[in-house]
Amino acid sequence: MSEQPPENTSAGATNASSRSAKKFNPMEQPSRAIRPHGIEDARKLATEAARVAIENNGQNVLVLDVSGQSAEFDFFVISTGTSRRQLHAISEQIDDALEKGLGDYRMGIEGYQESSWIVLDYGSLVVHLFDEETREYYDLESLWADGKRIPLEDLGLTPND
Repeated sequence: MSEQPPENTSAGATNASSRSAKKFNPMEQPSRAIRPHGIEDARKLATEAARVAIENNGQNVLVLDVSGQSAEFDFFVISTGTSRRQLHAISEQIDDALEKGLGDYRMGIEGYQESSWIVLDYGSLVVHLFDEETREYYDLESLWADGKRIPLEDLGLTPND
């Protein structure tokens, strides 16, 4: 006798015929990989976020392809700001550019009030905005050293450092 999920009348409940056609396995969960539009769309988001960081005088802007190391996200954009005000401006401008320009909405934000490390989560892209001391301390570049650094020039961008 195969294990069956409990009857449920809420949205997403399976009907009896689909349950009998396939054995229910409670350990099977849908993939959390976030690549609904492919890696190229994630690369476009990363390019735009890096462009905005550069235009707002972000320092040491880095685009890191971590798609080979993570099923959750594909790219990091990392940038350093010189003040709380600058970090806020960069985060707000990135959010605006990705939403209005590319139709992508931020899924979450952390660290905005503290402003030493602001994390913007767009699913396939995670943007890390640091003050200099915090970036040096956490050293994400080394932590994710297996990721592929994408030269800004390959994205059509000119670094400002």
